Amino acid sequence: MARTVKGGTDARRERWKGHREARRAEFVEATIRAVAAHGPEVGMDEIAAEAGVSKPVLYRHFADKSDLYLAVGTRGTEMLMDKMVPAISHEGPIRARIRGIVDAYLSVIEENPNLYRFVVRKSFTDRPVEQDVVLEDKQLIAAALARLLGDYLRAFDMDSGGAEPWAHALVGMVQNAGDWWLDRQSMTRANLSDYLATLIWHAIDGLLRSAGVELDQDAPLPTDFTTEPVPLRLVNGEEA
Repeated sequence: MARTVKGGTDARRERWKGHREARRAEFVEATIRAVAAHGPEVGMDEIAAEAGVSKPVLYRHFADKSDLYLAVGTRGTEMLMDKMVPAISHEGPIRARIRGIVDAYLSVIEENPNLYRFVVRKSFTDRPVEQDVVLEDKQLIAAALARLLGDYLRAFDMDSGGAEPWAHALVGMVQNAGDWWLDRQSMTRANLSDYLATLIWHAIDGLLRSAGVELDQDAPLPTDFTTEPVPLRLVNGEEA
């Protein structure tokens, strides 16, 4: 009998936990809608109204505003990576892949400008938060790019030691350019993607040429180095 009671208690506890998680997710989505409608300086009153509940109900599911901010930041990371991961892993010509990665990032901040500012500015928080959502996003993207760059550099028999700092430099450049563009809107997203892709491609092309490798920017590149040869040729015209 005791085991049955314990089992029933555990089942109820799991159901209640699932309910709370579902409600938290609903309130996070409501917060994102409120941020989109009212801007990054949104308040709890607007969020509660969007969620269709009172503020005390929100505070039963989030310890404070900072807890809600971190939950929204986590959801923002998921939204970003939903676009970035397919772009980074997409096969195709290197120039097109570079542009696709850049444009994927810019598309997220263009579609969610107030959410981006909400997360970056942290003005919603009511206490210091140790978790830096923006930094974590940059590190996630840079880590994925570093692996990709390292794989290709090793495939070209080049030193891959610079892959990680180069990846972080590229991420920082694109983010800073995106911040400027989001505020200025002096060109289209397509134009900015083209400009940044051109700069990144020529940096990579120069790096490869310094090692005697010429890569066709319009030639498809494989993602599986164990089954496909890497399409490259030496600058002197000899096939590698």
